[in-house]
Amino acid sequence: MLHTLDDLKSLAIHASDGDIGLTKDFYFDDKHWVIRYLVVETGSWLSSKKILLSPISIKEFNQEHKTLTVTISREQVKNSPDIDSEKPVSRQHEVDHSEPSPNMMSPGYYSVAPKPDNIDNSEMSADVEAALSRDNDHHLRSSHAVTDYHLDAIDGELGHLQGMLIDTDNWAIRYLIVNTSNWWLGHLVLIAPKWIKEVSWPTSKIYVDMTQQQVKDAPTFDPSVPFNLEHEQSLQTHYGRNDE
Repeated sequence: MLHTLDDLKSLAIHASDGDIGLTKDFYFDDKHWVIRYLVVETGSWLSSKKILLSPISIKEFNQEHKTLTVTISREQVKNSPDIDSEKPVSRQHEVDHSEPSPNMMSPGYYSVAPKPDNIDNSEMSADVEAALSRDNDHHLRSSHAVTDYHLDAIDGELGHLQGMLIDTDNWAIRYLIVNTSNWWLGHLVLIAPKWIKEVSWPTSKIYVDMTQQQVKDAPTFDPSVPFNLEHEQSLQTHYGRNDE
């Protein structure tokens, strides 16, 4: 099932022994385009600390009640990495420029959030498993930080990133929601991640391997219309055709 980032913000996290907190941000891998961590702000029980929660610990998403049930306990959450131990690219650069650390980008610098014992690796897709590995940390991005990044096509500007569509079955990013702004006023289009060449922190831009006309021909997005299987099939048909 596909959901926007806005649908997934401020979700209440239910652990096996009590509530944890609310989702505030999502760290994703811009190589494999999957969510690697949910940034969760804990309640007063943990001094409103911000911790990182791996999607592989999620048991159930209840859209109606805006809750996520996880298979870990509060005690395991206490031992989860916090937001300052696992930095997305923008935070890495901030620290690089203020407090240089030569080992920051070295393999193994980050730890992975706790994985429940009952999760079988064979149930995870190869892309998701690879994206959760430690050697891809230089691809870690904050969804909050990249929202409003400007996009450049092969032949000109496209607009800005307004959001993403997330598949909560495996926490893959299926489509980017692009607001074409003044270039093509009043339109929201969906672009598949496979067309993204680069997400650049220094320029705050996303470079797209498409022409402006291809973007005009891309499927549109209407936030007032619930996304369903028919929409998904239409998108798969469109981008499958563009692979030819």
